[in-house]
Amino acid sequence: MITYRGQAAIRLTVNGEVREVVVRPADTLLHVLRDRFGLTGAKAGCENGDCGACTVLLDGKPVKSCMVLAVEAEGSGITTIEGLRDTPVQRGFLEQAGFQCGFCTSGFIVNAHALLQTHPRPDRETIRDWLESNLCRCTGYEGIEKAIAAAAGPRE
Repeated sequence: MITYRGQAAIRLTVNGEVREVVVRPADTLLHVLRDRFGLTGAKAGCENGDCGACTVLLDGKPVKSCMVLAVEAEGSGITTIEGLRDTPVQRGFLEQAGFQCGFCTSGFIVNAHALLQTHPRPDRETIRDWLESNLCRCTGYEGIEKAIAAAAGPRE
């Protein structure tokens, strides 16, 4: 990281691509992704870590990007919804209509992808536990749960 007066030049690895950007120390990862890189899949909902619409993966773990400073993400691998094209969980959301208005969907898909990486065949309780970190204001939870279960495939 190279620091300038009130700014820092950092390198971020986003969806497998190394990108350089100059940020202010207070810039959140969410705003750098959206405003500087044009990756608008992560949404600015509550901007205080409650809703999960801004969820991205940081070294494979779901985080609320509105709560992470961009400078803190330097040296980590960042995966956004744009980096999860044509994944089983994304197909599950489409096939099971796991969305309504769509605002929260990217955060749910990113979180669900991490869930399935950690628990390839989650039971209903595990799915519900993981979904507690994201909010759907349209109350589409039943479809979301079905989408994740479908992406996981049949339980043995």
